[in-house]
Amino acid sequence: MMYIDEIQEYLPHRFPFLLVDRVTEVEKGRFIKGFKNITLNEHYFAGHFPNNPIMPGVLILEAMAQLSGILIFMTVGRKPADGLVQYLAGSSKVRFKRPVVPGDRLTMESTIITGKRGIWKFECRALVDDEVVCVAEIMTAEREG
Repeated sequence: MMYIDEIQEYLPHRFPFLLVDRVTEVEKGRFIKGFKNITLNEHYFAGHFPNNPIMPGVLILEAMAQLSGILIFMTVGRKPADGLVQYLAGSSKVRFKRPVVPGDRLTMESTIITGKRGIWKFECRALVDDEVVCVAEIMTAEREG
């Protein structure tokens, strides 16, 4: 189990753009699982959409990329404080199945598909109440920061 103080050691993101509240399971070099609690006071709900608040799909992708970044930092044994940055480099096979709304817990899973020379590819899923809301392949690029 990894709580927010330790998550902040593995991600350079901060409020309002830190999109991982907790890591619940991790197997270095293979798999990670965590979640983001979705509340009505999220800054993006003011405009997306005021009378029908839904979490923007790009932020669901970003949340899965952040979770994947934690997995890579743990796998390579480094942290942002060591001068390493994980950038979102691409996404493919993205499908959104249903909206994510205030009150939901967005549970995310990421599994490493490949990793070569600092380029990592992941198979990701996001779920709410065991129902898949998004699937994607995400790619990150590791760079000295």
